[in-house]
Amino acid sequence: MKRIEAIIKPFKLDDVVDAINKADVFGVTVTEVRGSGRQKGHSPLYRGAEYVVDFLPKLKLEMVVPESKVEELIELISEAAFTGKIGDGKIFIYPVDEAVRIRTKERGEDAL
Repeated sequence: MKRIEAIIKPFKLDDVVDAINKADVFGVTVTEVRGSGRQKGHSPLYRGAEYVVDFLPKLKLEMVVPESKVEELIELISEAAFTGKIGDGKIFIYPVDEAVRIRTKERGEDAL
């Protein structure tokens, strides 16, 4: 099993979740986060004064999937989150040793 963590622009959430559902993956956790990367924030004006925003709002999506779904999900998430502009996001893949469904005590992929 693998844990997929995707950092995306907030307005792309619906597109990305629709894409993930196409792969028959329905367990997704979404967290509002703020971050800084190559995009480097921005300097908007508020009431005539410029101020610096170092960390931009992003969404972090996390899911644990069978290893056989990883490449498909990378492709689907990449396509759905793509705008072609800096700050589109990143996808990280982590190994998962075990999963346990609390209600039924199922383990491994059966727990997903």
